[in-house]
Amino acid sequence: MTLHAHTPVEAAGKVLLDADAIARTLSRIAHEIIEGNPDLEQVALVGIQTRGVPLAQRLRRLIEERAGEAPELGAVDITFHRDDVHVRAGQAPRRPQPLVRDTKLDFELEGRTVILVDDVLYTGRTIRAAIEALFDYGRPARVQLAVLVDRGHRELPIRPDYVGKNLPTARGERIQVQLVEVDELDAVLLVASAEEEGR
Repeated sequence: MTLHAHTPVEAAGKVLLDADAIARTLSRIAHEIIEGNPDLEQVALVGIQTRGVPLAQRLRRLIEERAGEAPELGAVDITFHRDDVHVRAGQAPRRPQPLVRDTKLDFELEGRTVILVDDVLYTGRTIRAAIEALFDYGRPARVQLAVLVDRGHRELPIRPDYVGKNLPTARGERIQVQLVEVDELDAVLLVASAEEEGR
């Protein structure tokens, strides 16, 4: 199916990155990961559910194509580690609760460099929760962070090691990443947002 500029999906926001730009960006991140980690045998890519998982899978394929070695691949769900998920004393939660997805880490974390992969870095709270979730399963030697988009507005002292694009935004805006594996097309959109969730 050919997508035109007037398709409903794209009409929802301003396109900041199209499929080609996303592919180029991931290619560069993969190259930087290879350069920064000479011992790829000890590297694991761990995608943060949901869109961090297909991004980690794509990075793994790119690294394998270039370096001839595929890092371990995992997925982490941060639902119960978020500081904005509140269920207390039988009360109803204050806001809609996220869907719980799988954490899959089929390898030892000890001694490894774990690269957490996510689509958008915003406040840093998602990454803090992912690190906490990761340490429930073991203690890696190092934890690095790769994100497709850094939109600013940090609330915690978290900085990505590998960043695809810095896309500064206003508080009333939101970066929406769409990936073929989840959304049937690749695009990064800037959309108006009434209420922003912490990431």
